Amino acid sequence: MKKAPRRDSGDAIGANAGGLDEIQPPLANAPMSEIIAALASGQVTATALTKLYLTRIEAYDRGGPGLNSVRALNPDALTIAGKLDGTRPSARRPLAGVSILLKDNVATGDRQPTTAGSLALEGARARRDATVVKLLRTAGAVILGKANLTEFANMLAIDMPAGYSSLGGQVKNPYVPDLVDEHGIPIVQPGGSSSGSAVAVAAGLCAASIGTETSGSLLSPASMNGLVTVKPTVGLISRAGIVPIAHSQDTAGPMTRTVRDAAILLNVLAAEDPRDPATKRQRRPADYTAGLTRDALKGARIGVPSDPSDPLNDYFYGKLLPNRVKVMTEAIEVLRDLGAVIVRANMPTLGWIGGPGTTMTVLNRNPLSRTKGNLATPPVVFIYELKHDLNLYLRDWATNTGIRTLADVVAFNAANAEKALRFGQDHFLAADITRGDLTEREYKSARAMDLLAAKTRGMDAYMVRHKLDAVLFAGAMGASIAAKAGYPSVMVSGGFISGTTDGKETPDYPLGITFAGRAWSEHKLLRLAYAYEQASNMRKPPPGL
Repeated sequence: MKKAPRRDSGDAIGANAGGLDEIQPPLANAPMSEIIAALASGQVTATALTKLYLTRIEAYDRGGPGLNSVRALNPDALTIAGKLDGTRPSARRPLAGVSILLKDNVATGDRQPTTAGSLALEGARARRDATVVKLLRTAGAVILGKANLTEFANMLAIDMPAGYSSLGGQVKNPYVPDLVDEHGIPIVQPGGSSSGSAVAVAAGLCAASIGTETSGSLLSPASMNGLVTVKPTVGLISRAGIVPIAHSQDTAGPMTRTVRDAAILLNVLAAEDPRDPATKRQRRPADYTAGLTRDALKGARIGVPSDPSDPLNDYFYGKLLPNRVKVMTEAIEVLRDLGAVIVRANMPTLGWIGGPGTTMTVLNRNPLSRTKGNLATPPVVFIYELKHDLNLYLRDWATNTGIRTLADVVAFNAANAEKALRFGQDHFLAADITRGDLTEREYKSARAMDLLAAKTRGMDAYMVRHKLDAVLFAGAMGASIAAKAGYPSVMVSGGFISGTTDGKETPDYPLGITFAGRAWSEHKLLRLAYAYEQASNMRKPPPGL
């Protein structure tokens, strides 16, 4: 049964926010860099900007198409903005007055709950700000609220719809908000699990947002909403204070309307953190916006992992639907016109197919799944690290809740099944029977094989052999191989498609293109994406907003 989403008390802010007469509405959908310029010149104040977004949230997220991308508003947002009205963006505080939404698995040490969309964590708060939140606040950002997401970042159940959480309800794609099936599930989903973070940026409900990814959770919603995102090298951005799935692959990342905006946010977010040992290895330039030029693709070697003469191994392009092939063909032509050298060759089979023992079988009991009763094959690393990592988060970060372990979540959900288990909790059940200490040999073997396949035999072998600067993928097709390796990806809007894989007709919605590379190459990928973005200019805001 379809359930109304839960709202926190802070949601009342938007009802009488007003402020549209103080600022030109087009600024709501402007690049963040233009918003920063308007704040710096005094053309707009932090308070007026915050009111604008609160009013738009009331009009389009709560009302109108009911996008449902914002799970809860920060009850202190206007107070924070008011204190920043006299502070203009500068080198020391580059985001002063800029309104940012956080995915609701990012901890805030204030009055906002951090729930991961779970009824079990309703009202749960955090002992302190996650490191990314601390960095944003130091840079002057106004934390506008928490964005809805696929519950527990899409690790609770098999075949849970993107953007659904038992606490927050269903996020809608702003390009196709009205088409739903008999269960109320969107025909064109918003992408997940950072669904609300993406939809809110696409619909002009914030200047930018923060999402997270383990494998595809930034890239998928960015593609479906025509946005730019950076899925960083694991360790570039601290994970401390983020409700986890698997530390081997988890990372936060920016969701923005332009490549420059993503680079600006990466400048703020990429910092070493003693709470996250992975950040000790990081390498970053002084300024990610440096070198964003229109000629950055000249001479760049871009790998297209597709060889029609070897169709059985043409994994990333061979099965693309014709509308997606058209977008990618046109994108490749733009790259060629900009001087890129296109290298067309299949990815090594051992790279994408994965190693032995890297997946496990879990019985699908999801009552609404088309494959109910069949065996699903989630990654071993996800299932085993989930229990270990989530238990640590609940012990060290969560307050105002009696939920202390993954087992407590499972028990709560079972006791409240009608509301909490619309799609089941098969992944959590599988994780609960692991030891939770990562000592199992099958876990260690799976992690080693993930790295051997995706990194050594996959991305490394492919890029070294062909002397590549980046690998080009359609949408989130390359998410898994880059994520297992811990490697970065940068997505930019590539064009528009329509229809579904099962033949249903739909209005147009976006498809992104992804530039992936080896560790710490975000600066290079951003430059390539910027040059393509400036030449193609493919992003268009959702109609009617």
